[in-house]
Order: sequence, then C-alpha cells, then structure tokens
Amino acid sequence: MTALTGLVTAVLDGQHGPDPASLVATSVFWVHHGTRLAGGNTTYRNQYVLARVGTAIGACAFAAGDVDPTVCLEYSGAPVAHLLTDAPPAVRVATLDAYLAHVRPHRDSDAEPVVLPAGTPETRARARDAAVAGLLDVKPGAKVALIGVVNPLVAAIRERGAECLPCDLTLRTTQWGDPVTPDMRDVLHVADAVVATGMTIGNGTFDEILRTCHDRDVPLIVYAQTASAVARHFLGAGVTALSAEPFPFSQFSADRTVLYRYHAQS
Repeated sequence: MTALTGLVTAVLDGQHGPDPASLVATSVFWVHHGTRLAGGNTTYRNQYVLARVGTAIGACAFAAGDVDPTVCLEYSGAPVAHLLTDAPPAVRVATLDAYLAHVRPHRDSDAEPVVLPAGTPETRARARDAAVAGLLDVKPGAKVALIGVVNPLVAAIRERGAECLPCDLTLRTTQWGDPVTPDMRDVLHVADAVVATGMTIGNGTFDEILRTCHDRDVPLIVYAQTASAVARHFLGAGVTALSAEPFPFSQFSADRTVLYRYHAQS
C-alpha cells in the first residue's frame, strides 16, 4: 500500500474528519498555462486539475494527456467519496487535498505565514523560492537535490551556499546551462538534503523519495502547490519541512498572497 492509498483509506474511514460521502466537490476545474520569466530561457508549461470542497480548493499538476477536460463536467458536484475512489489519479489527489484543507485550513494552522509581495512575476517568484530555500538547514557546500526544477529556486539554494543537484522529467538544463537529470535516483542517493515538489505526490514518485530520505536519514523539504494539505500529513513521518501554497498560486496574481511554512516539530 502506498502512502497516498493509506491516507485515502483513512479519510474514507472517517479518521480525518466528516464522512466524505456527505461532502461534494462543488467545482472541478482545469488550468493550463505557460510562463517564461524575464531573462530566462525556459517556458514552464503547467496543467492543473483543481477541486473545490467546502472552504478549500485542492490542486494537482499533471502531465499532458493524463487528464481530459471532460472531468470538469463529469465530476463537478460529485460526492468526495466517489472522487476519492473512482476518479482519475490527478482528480483524486486534488479532491483529497481539498478535503484535508477544508477540514484543517492552512490559515488556521500553526504554520508560519509568509506574505509574498505584490509585484511582477519575477519579484514574486524570487520571494516564493527564497521562502522555500529558507526551510533548508544545511552547511555551506552541502549537496541539495532539487526534484522539480524552477530556476529561481536553483538560485535560492545556491545563495544559501549549497550545491544544487537538479532533477526534472522535462527540463534538460537550468537557466545557467547546468545539466538536469531525469532520473531522481541520480541525486537522491548522494544528496545531503532533498527539496521535492508536491507534483511527486501526483505522479507517484513520492513514496520512493520518502523512503530513500528516511533510510539515508536526510531531511526532505516539500514545496507544494500540488497537494499542499496532503504533504502536510507526512510532516514528522518522513517530511522535515513544507512550504504549502494553496490556490490561487503566486503566479496567478500580482497582489500579495500567502504561503505557509511548516516544520516537523510543530
């Protein structure tokens, strides 16, 4: 049983809040966008499926072809329990994320709120990724695996004196020409710390990352737009720290928004 499957089973059993059969996903929707930051040479192409449950919107990024837009019509208004058992994996993750964030909103938790400033996409991306890198507690020269590459986060890790080991399924070089490996095992087994995107929960690689970091006794920091409330569940159970950024994400606004930083001990 995967970590995600175990969590879904517990939710369906009522261990984390109200019976999911009694709640509906009011809206299931789809966002497809591209971003190229000023001065960069990378166009990020992201697709998200999102689900609204009560007071929260959950999210899951997915690869092209994994989900069809018809999910918006098919699953909007459906019971949460149905989506957790019968929907495509990305919809299932988004719904689980929404359920957990509805039951325990990030804004009402003991997390540290970090306000991202109003401004350009570049200003907001640098602030966001500096907040993520601020969760690292490593010595100068430490090797930090970055699984899920965004260039401002590469820069933020280096600004802390660490060596960044980038890994991504689609990018092949960073903005500065550094090679990016597509195989996370290349970096997981040599890193002194690991920073992984919440997308690893959606694409099924999270369990191996969690297990490897536990076995090697290295810290695991998750930066999550995808599945931020799901990742929170694993704090202290393999995840050392978390940057949780609920929807609407920083790239979708020029105004101040908030992300929430968690540490396992809290």
